[in-house]
Amino acid sequence: MRSNLTRSTEHRTEAGDSYHATAIASLNGRALLANTGIPLDLNWVQEVRVNTSAVERRAQSEVARRTVKKEWQAAWLLRAVSCMDLTTLSGDDTDERVRRLCAKAKQPIQQELVRKLQIEELHIKVAAVCVYHTFVETALHALEGSGIHVAAVSTGFPAGLSPLAERVAEIRRSVEAGAHEIDVVITRAHVFGGRWQALYDEVAAFKQSCGTAHMKVILGTGDLLTLRNIGRASVVAMMAGADFIKTSTGKEPTNATLPVSLVMMRAIREYAQQTGMAVGFKPAGGIRTAKQSLDWLAMMKEELGDSWLRAEMFRFGASGLLGDIERQLDHYATGRYSAEYRHPIA
Repeated sequence: MRSNLTRSTEHRTEAGDSYHATAIASLNGRALLANTGIPLDLNWVQEVRVNTSAVERRAQSEVARRTVKKEWQAAWLLRAVSCMDLTTLSGDDTDERVRRLCAKAKQPIQQELVRKLQIEELHIKVAAVCVYHTFVETALHALEGSGIHVAAVSTGFPAGLSPLAERVAEIRRSVEAGAHEIDVVITRAHVFGGRWQALYDEVAAFKQSCGTAHMKVILGTGDLLTLRNIGRASVVAMMAGADFIKTSTGKEPTNATLPVSLVMMRAIREYAQQTGMAVGFKPAGGIRTAKQSLDWLAMMKEELGDSWLRAEMFRFGASGLLGDIERQLDHYATGRYSAEYRHPIA
């Protein structure tokens, strides 16, 4: 007999049954297409306003409320694992470290724990492994046949200040190497100066270079100073064709926060309502606990709906999160917390 946890995790939304063949998400019963971008609408950009105190109150209410418990909590944590991008972006990365990370990506939850949870049939794995261009080929070989995507950071990551031609060439090299996804970095100075046409042209050039690879646009929200800047940059990136918008590189002093994420989620919602096209969302950096992952999943569900709670539309850029989720799942299965060293990442 299947466990309650398996049944909870396999729950499908009614909205999913009504998708058109080409739809990737739905909002309020409306099927949404993949984003192909639209011409830059400066009036729309200038009209973006953010009530900072209201956003902060809404984000605080997400943290303060009671969370899901027991098998429902475990099911949500498994969903978080399936939406995770395991990442290694250090100066001392090696081929062997990347191969170890890929092995963890294919089996993110220890086999003994999988048996205890009775979830063998779910075949839980992460969504992608994110590496520098140098290690794209290594990751592709290590993940061959797994269905897990390889994402490459590009465009002068993390600062994004190299010449545009070099950044575009970097994207093309990673795509030619076989990367399924490209994480690009915007020029933050375009946002500070209100140079929205320059930002639009930059992201559009990145999109063209990505070809069929999915493009995740990193806004570097910790550097953008205001929530209004973040809202406007989100809209411009989507107009230019972003498949995902992403909070951070993980290298800024301040990375993903709930207020920033709420502004970006609502920008995605408004864009979907206005254009009929869906854009994914990726909070990255600073999300380290299982409880935090539940806060982000709950906010996504409330702001954008169940169809965004899938790896195709939502990612966590937080490798350090996996160990704590494993510990929480172990507690659910055994009633005891295991030591952190029993859950290494790579």
